[in-house]
Amino acid sequence: MDDVSTSPSDAAPPDRPDADASARATAAAAQLLRLVPVADDLAARFAAAGHELALVGGSVRDGLLGRLGEDLDFTTDARPQQVLKLVKGWAEAVWDVGIAFGTIGCQKDGYKLEITTYRSEAYDRTSRKPAVSYGETLEDDLVRRDFTVNAMALRLPQREFVDPHGGLRDLAKRTLRTPATPEESFSDDPLRMLRAARFAAQLNFDVAAEVVAAMREMADRLKIVSAERVRDELTKLLLSPHPRIGLGLLTDTGLAEYVLPELPRLRLEIDEHHRHKDVYEHTLTVLDQAIALEDDGPDLVLRLAALLHDIGKPRTRRFEPGGGVSFHHHELVGAKMTKKRLRELKYSNEIVDDVARLVELHLRFHGYGDGEWTDSAVRRYVRDAGPLLTRLHKLTRSDCTTRNRRKAAALAATYDALEARIERLKEQEELDAIRPDLDGNQIMELLGVSPGPVVGRAYKFLLELRLDQGPLEHEAAVSALREWWATQPEHQN
Repeated sequence: MDDVSTSPSDAAPPDRPDADASARATAAAAQLLRLVPVADDLAARFAAAGHELALVGGSVRDGLLGRLGEDLDFTTDARPQQVLKLVKGWAEAVWDVGIAFGTIGCQKDGYKLEITTYRSEAYDRTSRKPAVSYGETLEDDLVRRDFTVNAMALRLPQREFVDPHGGLRDLAKRTLRTPATPEESFSDDPLRMLRAARFAAQLNFDVAAEVVAAMREMADRLKIVSAERVRDELTKLLLSPHPRIGLGLLTDTGLAEYVLPELPRLRLEIDEHHRHKDVYEHTLTVLDQAIALEDDGPDLVLRLAALLHDIGKPRTRRFEPGGGVSFHHHELVGAKMTKKRLRELKYSNEIVDDVARLVELHLRFHGYGDGEWTDSAVRRYVRDAGPLLTRLHKLTRSDCTTRNRRKAAALAATYDALEARIERLKEQEELDAIRPDLDGNQIMELLGVSPGPVVGRAYKFLLELRLDQGPLEHEAAVSALREWWATQPEHQN
């Protein structure tokens, strides 16, 4: 393999007088050579056609962090139609869904490659989508990228490490800065303010003070960005390893007002006697604890539910006689608010319904602690949670943030007992698929009726009976159905 060469002026910009910078850049970039032969093979095709090619952006950043995946980003002076011609017949699959933004995607040897023409993006004051114009040089492309750690490139096939904005330095310092001024960068694409919060959460990086100041000053520019683009960034932030960092940045800069305005409103004033918790800090702690309970990787529905579970509290807060504070029915109010917010963010109906259901049910367990739940109540808990039961278990456990160890242990033990009781009933009664003891066909045959409202009412009656009494023998179910039918107006007429 050839060595990676590094231009001294690229690796060590004037504001970073570091004699070892070039050597460090060369050594770090050498980690990217595992891409060969895919990258070299692709670069050879572009060079033969008289075009430039460079590995760029997040691929270089993640490679230097030792976390490179199978998604690789390249940039080139070739126009999209020229890129299509160069990859067709070479790649195993090609797609052009991003061609309007200058991007061609393809797959080769297990890697997903995206090749984008040198470009710049800018908004006008009324546009909700970036207007794409093509650039002519790699350096022009890099200066228009969002952050310096994403503005490094590996020029191919010569393998020259290009870092005109000190991205390697900022990577070492774990700091997010912009190649141009933050104001220019965020004017080009206001979504970059959200990306700052997302990358801080993904990489556990600090955000430079001047970048934070610009985010605070320009937060209202986010209004021109489409809800779909905002949703996608929020999702990436929430699924990151450290969402608390990003959410805190959104709240502190005022950006949350244009993404999740319910979040900063959780910063309720603490009453002088400190008789209720800081709901904002409680919420972030619940989110952290829910993440700790995940089994199979990040769970967007669980994380959204943890983040939104108490958003109904500001609207339902009441100061009670004697100095107490109550939030009666905040779970029901919060469920409605959750649906509204997630729909505005264009989340799928399934995600909207699941998250709102968890918010609605998150307090149900607290009625169990007094020991008065019957088997019927446990069945209804399982029935109402349905396929969300496992998530509800995790959300409910996460919602305990008391510093009183004895109280926390008691709550955990009580929930352990409820879960054990559910498992016992499941073994006895197949709770995951609770249905009446008679199906619709049997109901119609026994009552001598045709499909219609009567069958639905009879089915609901038998379901409630099943929840109250557990499984019935066939004859007992038939007898109960006939007794019910005798009381119905249709039968009496």
